[in-house]
Amino acid sequence: MAEVAILDNVKNITRNGLGAPILLVVMMAMIVVPLAPFMLDVFFSFNISLALVVLLVTIYTLRPLDFSLFPTVLLVTTLLRLALNVASTRVVLLNGHTGGDAAGQVIKAFGEFVVGGNYAVGIVVFAILVIINFVVITKGATRISEVSARFTLDAMPGKQMAIDADLNAGLIEADEARRRREEISSEAEFYGSMDGASKFVRGDAVAGILILLINIIGGLIIGIAQHDLSFAVAAKNYVLLTIGDGLVAQIPALLLSTAAGIIVTRVSSNQDMGQQVLSQLFNNPKSLFVTAAILGIMGIIPGMPHFAFLFLALLSGTGAWLIRQKQQKAAVQPAPVEKVETPPESKELSWDDVTPVDTIGLEVGYRLIPMVDKEQGGQLMARIKGVRKKLSQELGFLVPAVHIRDNLELPPNGYRITMMGVTVGEAEIQPDKDMAINPGQVYGTVPGIETTDPAFGLEALWIDHSQRDQAQTMGYTVVDPNTVIATHLSQLLQTHANELLGHEEVQHLLDKLSETTPKLVENLVPDTLNLGIIVKVLQNLLAEGIPIRDIRTIAETLAEHATRSQDPDELTAAVRTSLGRLIVQQINGMAPELAVITLDPNLEQLLHQAVQADGGGGVEPGLAERLFTALQDSVQKQEAMGQPAVLLVSGLIRTMLARFVRHTIPNLHVLSYNEIPSDKQIRIVATVGQEKMT
Repeated sequence: MAEVAILDNVKNITRNGLGAPILLVVMMAMIVVPLAPFMLDVFFSFNISLALVVLLVTIYTLRPLDFSLFPTVLLVTTLLRLALNVASTRVVLLNGHTGGDAAGQVIKAFGEFVVGGNYAVGIVVFAILVIINFVVITKGATRISEVSARFTLDAMPGKQMAIDADLNAGLIEADEARRRREEISSEAEFYGSMDGASKFVRGDAVAGILILLINIIGGLIIGIAQHDLSFAVAAKNYVLLTIGDGLVAQIPALLLSTAAGIIVTRVSSNQDMGQQVLSQLFNNPKSLFVTAAILGIMGIIPGMPHFAFLFLALLSGTGAWLIRQKQQKAAVQPAPVEKVETPPESKELSWDDVTPVDTIGLEVGYRLIPMVDKEQGGQLMARIKGVRKKLSQELGFLVPAVHIRDNLELPPNGYRITMMGVTVGEAEIQPDKDMAINPGQVYGTVPGIETTDPAFGLEALWIDHSQRDQAQTMGYTVVDPNTVIATHLSQLLQTHANELLGHEEVQHLLDKLSETTPKLVENLVPDTLNLGIIVKVLQNLLAEGIPIRDIRTIAETLAEHATRSQDPDELTAAVRTSLGRLIVQQINGMAPELAVITLDPNLEQLLHQAVQADGGGGVEPGLAERLFTALQDSVQKQEAMGQPAVLLVSGLIRTMLARFVRHTIPNLHVLSYNEIPSDKQIRIVATVGQEKMT
């Protein structure tokens, strides 16, 4: 936006007639007022970038008249280059005795890096550039300009007669005839101007040679006579600075000479012109894009002034992108193409016919459509949005959107919840009634339709709205149909949270983390761990009901342990240890004591052997059945006392036991000894012994 604003300001100044005077005053100031080396770097970089822009504009211009400003630009850039020569000469002669960077980094780079610090080589390179510019390009462009101007002037009477003939024959109107005459006149003026503008480049080349000789002779005299430098030191300082100054000036001159040769060798055509000055120069974003790329490459070359080139590269690239966006918005929409009727059978199948599955879907029967229609007062969509927001905050990642649609194949009062196109839950509700859920202890009965709570499988009744207060008085939990569906959806999303987390979501988490701890993410992915392993670890945590909100601790733990193991299960165990305080607090709150169930040492040793055998092949079926029965009995006793059921085992068998009881005894939390915080006390309430396994 900064470059566009600058261009707008320049356009306003140009429209007011102040552009040319201000530019001339700036160039005069450069000649009179001493410039700091930093400002010389900026102006020399700007001079090179301006020459690149002009060259690339001539390449992308279709007709010479599309860049009719070129002769004036050639004059202005020549004056700018000469003004910079005067400014740099002053700095070189005044401060050249201090060293190679007296006149800025650009001149130093061209004097040392480009020619290797050898002033003899620099003189030869400068001479070659002058010969190429003066003898080859400028001389050829001048000759072409002379011939083109002569031929254009000679052809003017014939073109005028052809226009008059077309007008008299009625082939064109008066306005078109006037436009063509103006174009012919402009073409003649352009080539006449180019004939004279080519002399600017020739004169600039001659001036460059004279300035080089004057700077070398003057620098040697000043260095030896005024600053008591030896001839070798004076020659090294002043000659290298002078060569660098000459090369910095001759390279833009060579680019502009090439641009002049390109534009005069184009074949003219009778097409529209009338573009304004600045729009002609900056109307083609391709030139700025390529200029930005070239400046960026120059900016990363060792020895070059990185700030000046990279800043101008960023400025040019940003400006080109913004100009392109502005042009696309202002572009006239093309006329609609007449559609041709194609028989349906002739249409070929494509990948567009393959519909991707919804990550989360909710299908409803036709009687439930008013619940999801806002125009009919439906509140279900707002409830679902609240469920997504709550789960996203609790789980630590953004839960995907729920795609809701009607399905006539469902019962009228039915709904179905899908994940990745697979049904994970379905039920039927009464949209005109409330659900009274029996939490386990009620003090009476309420008339209604017996049903089951779809989320947790509790006994429930469908009751009329008028019975809501009565049911709540008797101990029932009463919810409306919207809450029934939203709660069922929330429970399923929590249960299958690990399936909702994929590579895209994990990448977003890492991107957010990199905003605060960029080094941590940079060292973790992909140098230490690939994204797939991190995804698997986070999925393991979610599968066991552990939120991934503390992504920083998780990432730090992975970075610490990844050098020793790349196994997702081992990394998950390490992360669980780091999140031990969170895990225990989630199970037992802030209570200082944790009641746990343990295994008999002999049984635990037996499970160790089972895990280690065949890479963890599993437990013998008979032993597994007896273990399940014993654990279930202990869990029931804990729940009867109103305490959470926690099985405390060694870390080696924790993962195996957690998977063993995940779906069969979901209320049992399996922890390892390392996951218990040091400030928590453990109280063993039951021991599952080997004698019970026999």
